[in-house]
Amino acid sequence: MRRLTVLLLALAMLAGLTACGMEPADPNTAQESIQVIAMDTVMTFSIYGEKSTHAVYAAEDEVRRLEGLLSRTDPESDVSRLNAAPAGEAVTVSEDTRSLLEMARFYAMMTEGAFDCTLAPVSSAWGFTEESFRVPSRTELDGLLQHVGWEKFQLPEGQNLTASHDEGVEIDLGGIAKGYVTDVIAGILEENHVPRATISLGGNVLVWGDRPDGTPWRVGIQDPARADAADGYAGFLSLTDAFAVTSGSYQRYFEEDGQRYHHIIDPATGCPADSGLTSVTVVEKRERDANSNILGSGTECDALSTALFVMGEEKALEFWRTERESRQMSFDLVLVTEDGRVVVTDGIADVFTPDETSGYAYETVS
Repeated sequence: MRRLTVLLLALAMLAGLTACGMEPADPNTAQESIQVIAMDTVMTFSIYGEKSTHAVYAAEDEVRRLEGLLSRTDPESDVSRLNAAPAGEAVTVSEDTRSLLEMARFYAMMTEGAFDCTLAPVSSAWGFTEESFRVPSRTELDGLLQHVGWEKFQLPEGQNLTASHDEGVEIDLGGIAKGYVTDVIAGILEENHVPRATISLGGNVLVWGDRPDGTPWRVGIQDPARADAADGYAGFLSLTDAFAVTSGSYQRYFEEDGQRYHHIIDPATGCPADSGLTSVTVVEKRERDANSNILGSGTECDALSTALFVMGEEKALEFWRTERESRQMSFDLVLVTEDGRVVVTDGIADVFTPDETSGYAYETVS
């Protein structure tokens, strides 16, 4: 069953992860809000400031453009042309597509394959791409897994905007594309000197600046056990200038013979990940360092939310600790577990508020 929650403009954003508590703009501050359906997701953009109208429609234009490049179901997209090409044939793609393929390969390596954009044939075997759901046999999955692995697609070094793949390999960037879109939108907000905004692409949220009253935005984390409830939250984050991305088993699934099968596939088994988690939220601040380099990435949050869900609680926290110590990535986590716990990493513990009505036990880890 596919779930898309209609988002109510200027009230709340409800879809796995939600920016809540939106209030009317200052009387002296322009505001523009639109709702867009793209990338199989209900999206809302609410942007403030003198250039709010220009920025909001520039953001929509970018969403449409990137969807045209990255969609696996559009036969004219870069991804579809790459998938349709014979094995080993170099396909010219856009700079955006090439960049995203490089990022997908990087996060596959960093997570030791827990994130993998070559799972497309396996996802199709389960019917998640076409929404014709079925349970494939073990033999079928084993055969498809022979063609899965980030090392099976090639990106020549240098400025050459081409890509190719091995026999039987297909690319699906759906697990990282919306994160990339939020990064692009963040660039638009910066270019237009937007003072504040909330951007929701389903489970991908970007909060920019603070609320009109000067307080942080309130970002609600959907309770997987109450996914249909308007007030069903596992907790809330108070954030400014941050990405927050949730992946959960409740977002897209089907049931057969009393068994639920969700869309987050474990690349090691070809089956829905049985990790003991029901959702993973990855949070990163977006800021610039002393050298004006951008820190924080929606793309990174998107890839990690999937990978860490596949890993499960223990390995996800080990990965978080390792990356924190190495300073290669700087992110924090909210994990919701099947056994009724919400685990929050200490970097965001002071901005996390439990929902006491949820029935979860709450833990902070360091």
